[in-house]
Amino acid sequence: MSDRDHKKGEIVAGALAPHPPHLVYAQNPPQNEPRSEGGWEVLRWGYERLRRNWSKLDYDVIVVHSPHWKTRCGTHFLGVEHFASKSVDPIFPHLFRYTYDLKVDVELSELICAEAEAEGLETQMMRNPDFRVDYGTITACHLSHPEWNKPIVCISSNQAYFDFSNEVGEARMLALGRATARAIENSGKRAVLLASCSLSHRHFTKEPETPEDMKHEHVYHNGQYLWDMKILNLIKEGKCQEVLDIMPDFIEQAMAETKDGSLTWLMGALGVPDYPGEVHGYGSVIGTGNAVVEWNPAWKSALNNGGVQ
Repeated sequence: MSDRDHKKGEIVAGALAPHPPHLVYAQNPPQNEPRSEGGWEVLRWGYERLRRNWSKLDYDVIVVHSPHWKTRCGTHFLGVEHFASKSVDPIFPHLFRYTYDLKVDVELSELICAEAEAEGLETQMMRNPDFRVDYGTITACHLSHPEWNKPIVCISSNQAYFDFSNEVGEARMLALGRATARAIENSGKRAVLLASCSLSHRHFTKEPETPEDMKHEHVYHNGQYLWDMKILNLIKEGKCQEVLDIMPDFIEQAMAETKDGSLTWLMGALGVPDYPGEVHGYGSVIGTGNAVVEWNPAWKSALNNGGVQ
C-alpha cells in the first residue's frame, strides 16, 4: 500500500471547460483529421493559461461531467478501463474527427457511483467496451490536458432539468457534487474536475464558408452576453452561491448549457466556492458564450492568510 493510500484524497482544482469542437480544430492536433488556419484565439489562450497552472499541480485523475453523454435513467459512469476509437461531432463532422485513446479510473468511478446512490440518486456503471466516448468529454479533456497521460472519470448528464424542473436538476447536481467530493476524499487520490459546458447557448444555424473566419464570430444576442457577464462577475467576486441562486433564471433567459448541470455539479463538488474564480478567457463560438474559468481551493487559504490569488 502506498503512502498516498493512507491519506485523504482531495480536489486540487476545478474548471469550467467549454467544449466547442472548433477549439480543437483550430489547434490542428495530430489526433484530429481536419486542418485549420486558426481562430478563436482568446479562448484557446485561456486554455493555455489553465494548462500552465495545472502543469504545476500534482494530481492523479481528471473527473469530467459532460452535457453530451445524456442518460435518460439517472447518472452513469464509465466502467471500462480503456477506450480507443474515433469521435465525430454530429453537427460539425467537417471540423472534428478525433482519434482518441484513453484510460478510465474505474475504481474512482465506482466510488463516486456508490456515493451518489447514497445521496438518493439513480446511478449505473457503463460496462460496454464498445461505447463511444462523447465529444464533450474528449474536447474538454484534450484542451485541458492534451498529453492524455492521466486516467479520467466521465460522468453523464441526466435529464432531471428536462423531465422535472431546473430547480430539481440543480438539487440533484449539488448532491452529485457532494458525492463526488466524498468519493475523491475516500479514494486517497488527487483530482482535477472539468465542467464541460458553455454558458449562454443560443447559436447560429448557418456556418460561413470558412469556419475559422473570425469576422463572422460574435455573441448571438446582447441579452445573452449580459447574462454571461453577470455570472462571470459573480464568480470573480467569489459569490458562487449567488450564481446558484439565479441559475434557474440564467438557464431560461440565456438558453444556457448549464441546464445539463455540469457547472452546478462542479460548484457542489468544490463546496460552493466563496473565493474568486479566475476567468482565463471568454469568447463566442457560433454565437454561444464560452468561458474558461479556474478554481483552486488553495487560493482560499492564501486569501484567508492575507495572500494574493
